[in-house]
Amino acid sequence: MDATATATDTEQLPVVVIGAGPTGLAAAAHLVDRGLEPLVLEAGAQAGAAVRGWSHVRLFSTWGEVVDQAAEKLLAPTGWVKPDAATYPTGGDWAERYLQPLADVLGGKVRLGARVTGVSRSGRDRIVDADRGTRPFTVHVTSADGREERILARAVVDASGTWSVPGPAGGDGLPALGERAASDRISYRVPDLQDPAVRARYAGRRTAVIGSGASAFTALAALADLAREEEGTTAVWILRRGISGSTFGGGTADQLPARGALGLAAKAAVDEGHADAVTGFRTDAIERDGDRLVLVAEDGRRLDPVDELIVLTGFRPDLTFLDELRLGLDERLQAPVGLAPLIDPNQHSCGTVYPHGAKELAHPEEGVYLVGMKSYGRAPTFLALTGYEQVRSVVAAVAGDQEAAERVELVLPETGVCGGAGLFDQSAADDQQPDGGGCCAPAPALIQLGAGAPTTSGGC
Repeated sequence: MDATATATDTEQLPVVVIGAGPTGLAAAAHLVDRGLEPLVLEAGAQAGAAVRGWSHVRLFSTWGEVVDQAAEKLLAPTGWVKPDAATYPTGGDWAERYLQPLADVLGGKVRLGARVTGVSRSGRDRIVDADRGTRPFTVHVTSADGREERILARAVVDASGTWSVPGPAGGDGLPALGERAASDRISYRVPDLQDPAVRARYAGRRTAVIGSGASAFTALAALADLAREEEGTTAVWILRRGISGSTFGGGTADQLPARGALGLAAKAAVDEGHADAVTGFRTDAIERDGDRLVLVAEDGRRLDPVDELIVLTGFRPDLTFLDELRLGLDERLQAPVGLAPLIDPNQHSCGTVYPHGAKELAHPEEGVYLVGMKSYGRAPTFLALTGYEQVRSVVAAVAGDQEAAERVELVLPETGVCGGAGLFDQSAADDQQPDGGGCCAPAPALIQLGAGAPTTSGGC
């Protein structure tokens, strides 16, 4: 496209959606509903690739809270039957029974194995002002076979999430000294101890868990179950803060029973001696001791050697491929400046985040939006329903329907509906609040309750 191209030309281009997860596919469904052409670019080999990474985890949210209305409308003519709205899906259920069918309906509008490596304005780097707003976006993509291409777009909706950038062990937000060298002994995901190979890694061994959110609770509860079956299995729970009355969540008073049960299971792991809590420990270094690891705190404390380390300190947005765009991001949360005050974990939990849309998600670069978990930056209060409301509003704005874009169509109960990402490794929320806690960790969490239905917390 040259400098003589018109705005009408740009409007004929597709809207590029980055990420074929729950929020990205919902965005595509809303675009189709509006008569706009979406092109969903997914780096993974399947739709919902990140969700599939924690397929063994059960959400705290019910099916009724994790299906987008526009997506349901698109699926209905195919004979798709919505699962019982009152039941709780696992991540695998969510991917196979909803995300995959939705991607199938969208067909060629979803491209798999397409990794976005850069986004800019066509012919304009971030410095140039001249006719910037009339230029289409140029999206640089690398396919699974290494082929590179540029795609022009009228707007860009980034729903790529935060899954790919887990937080490090270091108490200063950077990798601890020696952390990279010890990577063969470190996991940044909640392990699936039902997998024989994974189970063998932790059975009969001493494991340290860093983090204080739902994912850490999940790991502690799972390790405690393993300890009851495999002699010699022990855990050390490392907290950057102390233990208080709120450390384990709401317990039986939690209006999300599964979430409360998860906290109680973690508490039981400590009370029964399956996990030793070490408080006020901010990791400075990880040293090798033969095949084992020694954690060293900023205050000089050294822990006894451990065999494995599970780091669950949250997730962060990958902003590197958006560097040529003019984004307006909060300096602390890395969320859009209009959204940041609404999701500040110092002030808000899941249900107290006011539903929001295109206005709060806008950037100085008109036509680009970060949505879903990525829009929350480092804040741990994201909900699936909130993401669906975001894309409804954003798509309305792209379509030029400002009245619909500004209208609020979602009302959350104040207690929140913590839904979203399963057990696995999405410990996104874990240590992202100042006290290291999290209401609805965007990270999933899985535990066995009694005989055993797994439950999880999460955002998405």
